Amino acid sequence: MMKIIFFTLFIFFGASQAQEYKAVFDCSSSDAVYIDSRLMVMEKTIDMLEKDSIKANFVLTLHGGCVPMVSKRFTDIIPKKDINHIAKAQETITRLSEKRGIEIIACAMSLKYNAIEQKDVLPFVKISENSFIDTIKYQNLGYALMPLK
Repeated sequence: MMKIIFFTLFIFFGASQAQEYKAVFDCSSSDAVYIDSRLMVMEKTIDMLEKDSIKANFVLTLHGGCVPMVSKRFTDIIPKKDINHIAKAQETITRLSEKRGIEIIACAMSLKYNAIEQKDVLPFVKISENSFIDTIKYQNLGYALMPLK
């Protein structure tokens, strides 16, 4: 009897865990078109999962050339040809954070390298001393790594 109860609990908990997809999207690209398109795909992926009643537990870590999109003044630091794409990317991360609860983490070292002051960072963005550490932490917690390079 005990084996049947254990087996039933094992199946139940295994099935319930399968209903959540965990991923950390790690963006370091400086290609504005690529960033815009990948964030759009990320949002569509969430839509598809939710349509199938699967919870998407996603995190977005930003470093390198990807951090300018978190600046309120990004138009001052990126090439003019990239402004429309970074504006769209910023709209997407705002929606992802505010409506989907996606944690957005920007690397403080990359902000400094890109001459972005913390006061100019969008209010929903968490600033991390080192986003590599955050990415590793999420991987150790079972999040799949989705590199956006």
